[in-house]
Amino acid sequence: MAGLEGIEQPRGHSRAAAARWSPAVEDETAAKALELFGNPTEAEVPLPSRPESAATARRLTQTVVLRQWALSPRMAEDAVLLVSELVGNAVRHTGARVFGLRMRRRRGWIRIEVRDPSRGLPCLMPVQEMDVSGRGLFLVDKLADRWGVDLLPRGKTTWFEMRVTER
Repeated sequence: MAGLEGIEQPRGHSRAAAARWSPAVEDETAAKALELFGNPTEAEVPLPSRPESAATARRLTQTVVLRQWALSPRMAEDAVLLVSELVGNAVRHTGARVFGLRMRRRRGWIRIEVRDPSRGLPCLMPVQEMDVSGRGLFLVDKLADRWGVDLLPRGKTTWFEMRVTER
């Protein structure tokens, strides 16, 4: 994921962590995230342009996709990965103090947007098997059904869309 290159990741959850997890705690954490930062389905949520904001964007995305929109865990997993990549690009490459997160749903589709004040366009680069960085847009291109960039008078919005199978 964006911003995690070269950092060793935990090998799994300890028994203590597994024992503390419960759906009620998860629901409470999700509700706190929406309360603290705002709901990205209602208005753009401004987040500080720092690496740790990727975790906030992932939590908000997971909460909306699973709880508010009641979509599949697989859809949530892909959306969380892709939002992390867009946030990583906004934090790493724009020099902005703040970026915005917005999520929309219409019949058959979800759309997730990251807005920043830079007009520099992201570039989809060829990826080699051993590359340790530069895979963000490659992942977006492979997992999203559509993605793009909308130039704004002051910045840009990078977005992706995923097709939803209605239940």
